[in-house]
Amino acid sequence: MMTTQPQKRRLGRGLAALIGDDTTEEAVVQDVRSLRHVPIEFLHANPNNPRKHFADGDLEDLTKSIRDKGLLQPLVVRQRGGTGEYEIVAGERRWRAAQRAGIHEVPVLIRELSDGEALEIALIENIQRADLNALEEARAYQQLMDQFDYTQQQLADSVGKSRSHIANTIRLLTLPESVRRHIEDGALTAGHARALVATDSPHELAEKIIQLGMTVREAEGLSRSEAEAKGRPVAVRAQKDADTLALERQLSEVLGLKVEIANKGRNGGTLTVRYTTLEQLDDVCNRLVKSP
Repeated sequence: MMTTQPQKRRLGRGLAALIGDDTTEEAVVQDVRSLRHVPIEFLHANPNNPRKHFADGDLEDLTKSIRDKGLLQPLVVRQRGGTGEYEIVAGERRWRAAQRAGIHEVPVLIRELSDGEALEIALIENIQRADLNALEEARAYQQLMDQFDYTQQQLADSVGKSRSHIANTIRLLTLPESVRRHIEDGALTAGHARALVATDSPHELAEKIIQLGMTVREAEGLSRSEAEAKGRPVAVRAQKDADTLALERQLSEVLGLKVEIANKGRNGGTLTVRYTTLEQLDDVCNRLVKSP
């Protein structure tokens, strides 16, 4: 007899309801029912939170806002055993700032979530708010794959990124510790780091990139030069001018999707954004129609 293993549920488009961003009448009513005000000492940080670094300046700005206006957005939490205490799923930065502001109770939305769902929410919420640096994002992707059996495609579907973006981001974890520190402190961007992944001497090239203040395009040229000098094959890119290639990379970084530009001179051109899921399409549409 053959048994089939139940397919793991992915949050997908239901994420908005879980983090309190669903504005439908049914979701708002449900949020009102699950809203509680909890003493701040009853809340605990999630050890699996992909975000590990909290800039002091950003925290101070948020602390001032909370002192003036209060904590306007509830934290998302889940029960921590039967102790009456809670683990933060989304909103740790707000919790830290509220402590600085001297707030004694904070609003929370209580959710019943598995470990995998809690980590997925923390990951997606941070990515959507552009709060993770590239290495934190990579570690979170790897953790979802190692602990909860996600594939790269399932991750791409869940967070609205391309599978190639997931793969390229995870590859940053193969860089030496010295280079990863430069990414975390902001000396190198994710684009710089990706140019170093396939090189034989990433540490030396990273130091040179920082010392000379190279752009991502210049860093890619430096990496190609090293490959050519050592006789390794170098991928040949389509014949496009440097500005077009740079713009494709920039748009792909912003959207997390493959972007192609076909310039036809006086006849204009086409901009192609490739997506694989309706969630990715929705995200692009929302970005296009969002008011300044």
